[in-house]
Amino acid sequence: MKNLGSFLPLLVVIVVCYLFMFLPESKRRKKYNKMISELKVNDQIVTKGGMIGKIINIQEKEITVQTGPDRVKIKLTKNSIFNVLSDKTKEDK
Repeated sequence: MKNLGSFLPLLVVIVVCYLFMFLPESKRRKKYNKMISELKVNDQIVTKGGMIGKIINIQEKEITVQTGPDRVKIKLTKNSIFNVLSDKTKEDK
């Protein structure tokens, strides 16, 4: 019983770390993966580098984005997407 009492604070610290660090990260990762899986052509996106563009082609691991007034086409991996802007504009209307 005395040995269990000495490990109890360590166990509490581990549980608290799990609740405050790993659980929110897991939820964030699930939300991000859902966003990536729901991408569709003509979605407005923001990349992790800050570029804003429109998706014109979707492949398994890559997308093609059209950006700027010159309609430059850029090929990116899906993991480089930071946010989808199309859903927010539809909700505002």
